[in-house]
Amino acid sequence: MTDAQRTGPGAAGGVVVAETAAVEGMVQFDDIYDQPDPRAYFRVLGPLEYRTPGHAQPIFRRLRSVLNATAPADGPPPTVLDLCCSYGINAALLNHDVTLDDLYQRYTSHEAASMSTAQLVAWDREFFTARRRRDPVPVVGLDIASHAVAYARAVGLLAEGFAENLEDAPPSPALRRAVRDARLITVTGGTSFLSHRTFRPLLSAAHGPVWVASFVLRTTPYEEVAGCLAAFGLATERAVPTFPQRRFTDERERRYAVDAVTAVGQDPDGKESDGYFHTALHLSRPTSDVVMTPLDTLVP
Repeated sequence: MTDAQRTGPGAAGGVVVAETAAVEGMVQFDDIYDQPDPRAYFRVLGPLEYRTPGHAQPIFRRLRSVLNATAPADGPPPTVLDLCCSYGINAALLNHDVTLDDLYQRYTSHEAASMSTAQLVAWDREFFTARRRRDPVPVVGLDIASHAVAYARAVGLLAEGFAENLEDAPPSPALRRAVRDARLITVTGGTSFLSHRTFRPLLSAAHGPVWVASFVLRTTPYEEVAGCLAAFGLATERAVPTFPQRRFTDERERRYAVDAVTAVGQDPDGKESDGYFHTALHLSRPTSDVVMTPLDTLVP
């Protein structure tokens, strides 16, 4: 989901999915985030070159591998909690031999267009089963978009999925149980609307140390969330490279983005000035992990 257009805690974050005019200056895409299936999502965002889940794929796999290597051999497998999970796109890219381009091609194809949602579910189940990696991890999805979460569960991308908005209400007992074994929390969209109200109860429910990997728009402050994570002993680092998120839809969005990043002392040259929103990876970990595994060994 794009960080640029959500409403609530993040389409995927404590969690939001349908977008509204919550971020002034950004175009809304309300209609695509809670459909019965993901075809409209890929059809609309494809021409805008939305890329964040693709940028995140190798990084999330690397983080997962590092955490797996340090997990107790006799314990449960580390769980990934994907905030603003929408249709399970991050789960698809993490646990299957597919790329984001594969998904764009698949869901915008003539074959997909001719199917009912039920037929698409069956088609996807077969597709992802055949491409399941040998090292899958359980992924729990959280998003307020109930239809999107239901689709991800029906296809088999999520071990569990929850349509809850933690910005407005505490997590359900079922959600708290589902995140007990979470070791990695991922966010590729929606951080503009996430706050301590989403992260605090999730980290409180986790039984062990958790890493939090968030792709954050350069137009969006992250200090409040980082402060919340620090209360749980997590130090937040920002990776040096930035990643194009999507093209601007119009000149109004470009002006908004350029002004926003300039206002916080960042340079838009070569990034927002060139027509794209950019994100930066923020990784929060226990201090001991920061020392043991430097950030530049985790981010290409």
